[in-house]
Amino acid sequence: MMVNTSDEGGMVDFAVRYEPTPDEVARALKQGFRRQLKATYRVLPPVLIVSGLVCILVGNVSLGVGMLVGAVVFPLIATWSIGRTAKRQLTYLCVPTTLRMTSDGYECRTDQSTTTMQWSLFGRVETTPEFWLFFVNKQCAGFLPRRAFDSEQQAELDGFFAARQNAGVT
Repeated sequence: MMVNTSDEGGMVDFAVRYEPTPDEVARALKQGFRRQLKATYRVLPPVLIVSGLVCILVGNVSLGVGMLVGAVVFPLIATWSIGRTAKRQLTYLCVPTTLRMTSDGYECRTDQSTTTMQWSLFGRVETTPEFWLFFVNKQCAGFLPRRAFDSEQQAELDGFFAARQNAGVT
């Protein structure tokens, strides 16, 4: 639900009110953490497989088998762990929320808290079909659900984030 909208001179300035669903928050956190851990997901299993095979070839079968099992189990345990972490956050995040977007940053206000984030904090913004994911260094630090915004606001935010990325400023 839109609270107010203003776009003067290409400046972002509007507020929306919405309530995230538990499934939505879980999906956003999983997507953010998966992107954050992308290198680990790509590198660790092959390293464990190669190391396991080397251990088996040099006669340390139990360690080698353990590494091969770890290569298979790691993605499953990491996904489970991410889901568990997301569930712990649901009570704090699944409440009526007002988001105020400006050219400087955004404010997230609930009955229990107010958080203000400046765009300059984020080194990277990734746009997905469902969310904008915000990263500080390589860590996912926040998200905004696209469904909270009407199509005009989504287009404005897409353009705003793209311009900041292209300018090397996030």
